[in-house]
Amino acid sequence: MTDVIVTSDLTKRFGRVTAVDGLDLRVPAGCRFGLLGPNGSGKTTLVRMLLGLVHPTRGTVELLGAPMPAQAAAVLPRVGALVESPAAWPQLSGPANLRLLDAAGGRRTGTAGGRRTAGGRRARSRRVAEALQRVGLGDIDRRPVRAYSLGMRQRLGIAATLLREPELLLLDEPTNGLDPRGINEVRELLVALNEAGTTVVLSSHLLSEVEQLCTRVGVMDGGRLVLTDELAALRAPTGRVLVRTPDPAAVVALLDGQVARRDGDVLQVRSLDPAGLNARLVEAGIRVTELAPQHRSLEQVVLELTGTGADRVDAAPQDRP
Repeated sequence: MTDVIVTSDLTKRFGRVTAVDGLDLRVPAGCRFGLLGPNGSGKTTLVRMLLGLVHPTRGTVELLGAPMPAQAAAVLPRVGALVESPAAWPQLSGPANLRLLDAAGGRRTGTAGGRRTAGGRRARSRRVAEALQRVGLGDIDRRPVRAYSLGMRQRLGIAATLLREPELLLLDEPTNGLDPRGINEVRELLVALNEAGTTVVLSSHLLSEVEQLCTRVGVMDGGRLVLTDELAALRAPTGRVLVRTPDPAAVVALLDGQVARRDGDVLQVRSLDPAGLNARLVEAGIRVTELAPQHRSLEQVVLELTGTGADRVDAAPQDRP
């Protein structure tokens, strides 16, 4: 499988601060990749280096098979990107912003992202209308962007990334400012784009969003990439089964030491065979209302691998008076 992102020994220092430290990353084409880590872990700096907005101190970046930033002019028209807060001309309306962006892209490349011709005003207006409709701004009026809510600005920023029908989407906190319904709509949009062939890379500190959207995960901490793996592998069974029963005492008596934890009518049982465990309980006449293998959560994985985050300013326990 082709890799759409490849970095080797990628490092960025700002004075004495190392924001990204010797990072080796490969993102396969066609996946939905979630980049996780606490605030200050280097996620945004990494995304900016991928796009050529920040030059590395050391190491290399390849985007869609081409070196960055040397080939940025050829590569970026094939990439949709949203980094930090969406940029816009605040005095103009959302549609006017998108028409200007689309026209600028067409003048630079002769195409709108390399997949279709930029065309005239009618074609441009159609692309803008389609992008706005896809992000839930199809009926937006002519009010200036400065009057938009944060969620509306975020939707507009995502719409801008769709004008070029990108092969790769790089999104930094794309659901920032959205309500639960908006988050769900963006998730469904990104899944649909991915199923149509677009590779999606999502940088976020929201574990639930990455867990529900992504198929592969990378975890950063202190500028380093401490883990990359398939989400399904990270959430493999723990070798324990959660059992809910109206008679927990009978389960404890029957299993004789296999019960690792009891919380009311829910028991955590050591077992590699959930079906066999269920059959044993039923045979003993114990009523079971729920039985399921226990899986590690993405939150557990990230907390085990990362520190407290760079935005903490309190002292360590041993340093406190």
